[in-house]
Amino acid sequence: MGLKRLRSLRIAVAIFFFALIAFLFLDYRDLGSRLFARELLYLQFAPSLLRFLHDAALGATGFVAVLLLTLFVGRVYCSTICPLGTLQDVVGFLRRKFGKGRGYQYSPPRNAIRYVILALTAAFLLAGSGLLLNLLDPFSTFGRIFSNLVRPVVLGVNNLAAIVLEWMGIHVLYRIPWPMIAPLSVGVAIGMLVLVVLMSVKNGRLYCNTVCPVGALLGLVARLSVLRIAVDPDACTRCGRCERVCKAGCIDIRNGTVDFTRCVGCCNCFAACRDDALRFECSWRPSPRPSQPDEDRRSFIRNSMMWLIGIPAIAGQPTKIIQSKPTTIPIPATPPIPPPGAISIAHFTSKCTACHLCVSICPSNVLVPSLFEYGLSGMMQPRMNYHAGYCNYDCMACLKVCPSGAILPMSAEKKKLTQLGVAKFIKENCVVYTDNTDCGACSEHCPTKAVKMVPYPNPANKPLVIPEVTEDYCVGCGACEYACPTRPYRAIYVEGNPIHETAEMPVEEKLDHKIDYREDFPF
Repeated sequence: MGLKRLRSLRIAVAIFFFALIAFLFLDYRDLGSRLFARELLYLQFAPSLLRFLHDAALGATGFVAVLLLTLFVGRVYCSTICPLGTLQDVVGFLRRKFGKGRGYQYSPPRNAIRYVILALTAAFLLAGSGLLLNLLDPFSTFGRIFSNLVRPVVLGVNNLAAIVLEWMGIHVLYRIPWPMIAPLSVGVAIGMLVLVVLMSVKNGRLYCNTVCPVGALLGLVARLSVLRIAVDPDACTRCGRCERVCKAGCIDIRNGTVDFTRCVGCCNCFAACRDDALRFECSWRPSPRPSQPDEDRRSFIRNSMMWLIGIPAIAGQPTKIIQSKPTTIPIPATPPIPPPGAISIAHFTSKCTACHLCVSICPSNVLVPSLFEYGLSGMMQPRMNYHAGYCNYDCMACLKVCPSGAILPMSAEKKKLTQLGVAKFIKENCVVYTDNTDCGACSEHCPTKAVKMVPYPNPANKPLVIPEVTEDYCVGCGACEYACPTRPYRAIYVEGNPIHETAEMPVEEKLDHKIDYREDFPF
């Protein structure tokens, strides 16, 4: 039967991926593995997902292909493409080869464990930390095992062989310098290897269906798979052969059911069944479409998805505050502003773990957690909110506490010249223009005098002055925006610099008259 051959095909594909990925980690002589590394790793789920979250490029859509494959035929990724899955199969093979030879058996799902781990991993990612994903991701785990444990063994064998061959006058091999040992990395690799081996010996793919967050996510997607393995109750004789070879423990032969959320698509059951009682069953059923589609709902979902993947420009027009009196000109959408010392948005978002230490110690409360201003990967990372406060000119608090290097320390002199953005003035929103009255709050609060008041000719011929911005002096502290009294749209705002620049020192104005210090009261 054709279905029986699927197991051999699956093994061939798994060996192909496993061998090439292992070669990629062990190729200490650079024999060409780097030439196909990008293509080979395209389908590795977690690296592709993280790369896409940081750079929504076509070359980072491998996880989408895996999701579509899972949606069609289930979790074949786990049994063919994932190298850690194949490593577990190797452990299971050795267990059957040198152990007692007993088979597997059905085990109830441990949904609480795997879905809690998945939720925590997602929460960590949304909070700006990839700690759990990096620790539990199957590809990363496999890489740490091979680079920290297997590669040193290979180098040792090579160096020993090179020494022996040198004694014999043969110089085909040469000795490779030993890499620096990282105790923490080695310890984590040993711990994960022991965990994976113990779980594999106990119950095949127990790691995949309890600890692995990628397996848990694909298990949820597999609930919607078009093709699923099902037991034909008329043909099945309840012999139990399929259950004994099911490494995922997902076949309950007593009830004639298959838990497809845990099935890894190894196809061992097809090869073991002598009665052809297992088949692929199409679970897709077309659902009737509503006669009048809700376009507003569709637009909301579409725009929300665009925001989630960090492409706000595609989601629609820039968001504007609802217009109301007295001001009428909306503030244009501007890039988010990271704190001083962040260097740039790219540097800040790539290193910030959203620990919020800088938020908690900011004396003016200008630092607030972001939502999607930096994109999904930067969710909860701090940004400057000049409606909540402004950056004190002399404050150095956040520059001294950042533990991740997202905010780099700098001197007080350099901080005072770091240009986070530049102030922009909207005359039509200013009360001097709209109400013919004095204000000057922005100029009074500007520490660098980038905002100064200049004469303003007006219809009422009042002696009024209006703000004027010298952008070269502006450091983007936001004091002017915070102090501006106009609502709902402020008359002055800060337009952020994606890369922080350097402002110029303001020119000191000389006094127009001389002071006679010989007088008792010169003023």
